Amino acid sequence: MYKIIEVKQSVFEDNNKDANKLREECKDKGVFLLNVMSSPGAGKTTTLSRTLERLKDTMRIGIMEADIDSDVDAKTISEYGTRTIQLHTGGMCHLDADMTRQGLHEMGMEDLDLAVLENVGNLVCPAEFDTGSTKNMAILSVPEGDDKPLKYPLMFQVCDVVLINKVDVLPYFDFDVEKCKENILYRNPNAKIFEVCAKTGEGIDDWCKWLENEVKAWKE
Repeated sequence: MYKIIEVKQSVFEDNNKDANKLREECKDKGVFLLNVMSSPGAGKTTTLSRTLERLKDTMRIGIMEADIDSDVDAKTISEYGTRTIQLHTGGMCHLDADMTRQGLHEMGMEDLDLAVLENVGNLVCPAEFDTGSTKNMAILSVPEGDDKPLKYPLMFQVCDVVLINKVDVLPYFDFDVEKCKENILYRNPNAKIFEVCAKTGEGIDDWCKWLENEVKAWKE
């Protein structure tokens, strides 16, 4: 005789409980937690850099950079004078709620309005694990193709906001912006969508205004 244990379901259930507790803790401390997800190279760090340029003087921000290894992104972000911490996942392709909590506590949640988690780069695993975030954000870059919301449904189902990045290279790729938006909304009719270019700054002001309003509304 042997017993079958649904490990994956159990892992998700435990993580969801941890995530809800972390959300309550963030709410009590007045910290808005944004979970940023994307493929490698889609522009997470560059987008955060542009965001910091616009919001660091009006909002107290902390950034957690999650990677399997290296501290390249943390070095880049720390140049903006923002509270920054590098998280190494030890080979894991995502962060869960407990790992996020460890990062927040190590970084310090005192005197923060906004904490940003730049999750490990891929479109599968990070979407499966609730980090305890207030909002989830996905960045989809033009070179990746407009069909990604159809191929990776969960990522776009769990995200409250999607940035279509690198719109400056639209003339060089077979990418239909309207079709991409249609695909995103097919997966998530409530998703907020922004067209941006983190490199040039196009569309970043609109994205930052939305984020700033979301943080203010949540804190109130």
